[in-house]
Amino acid sequence: MPTTPIALQALFPTRPITARHSAGLVIAGSLIVAVCAQINVQLPFALVPITGQTFGVLLVGALLGSRLGALALLAYLAEGIAFLPVFAGGAAGPMHLAGPTGGYLAGFVPAAWLAGWLVEKGWDRTPWLATAAMVLGTALIFLCGLTWLAMYVPPEALLTAGLTPYLPGAAIKIGLAALLLPSLRTLIKTRD
Repeated sequence: MPTTPIALQALFPTRPITARHSAGLVIAGSLIVAVCAQINVQLPFALVPITGQTFGVLLVGALLGSRLGALALLAYLAEGIAFLPVFAGGAAGPMHLAGPTGGYLAGFVPAAWLAGWLVEKGWDRTPWLATAAMVLGTALIFLCGLTWLAMYVPPEALLTAGLTPYLPGAAIKIGLAALLLPSLRTLIKTRD
């Protein structure tokens, strides 16, 4: 049986997490990522926008844990495929998974799982470990994104098109998520 993530144990200390609670948490997690997706900037030379999505993905995965975090991101993708305006800038539809951003979107699921799994292993105990968890989750998103983007751009332009311009924003999102994670954990614990 999967263990309940530490943040959820603090939130629900005397009651086990039921299927109904889990479903609510998955939907809430998907909505957090959808809201973060609306923070976006389309660079004139880029195929992929800069968004707040990865911040939401990392935080949702870390707070919900590997299983529920991955399910939240699967729900997010399903919402977008079902034409709900949850992707960057209110975009929707399955064509976004088939386009240049598809690999990044698909990478959200394993990244949320990884961030959650690392937190379950105690990587949320210090800002340095939390930062490392967020870096690894972000690296997984970039790996999936670049692998897919390679179908749209020549190899010599791949890093310029899909990685380099996004590194400063990724560093900011990683830092914010890593700093917020222990704070959210503390906030949740003080409510016990």
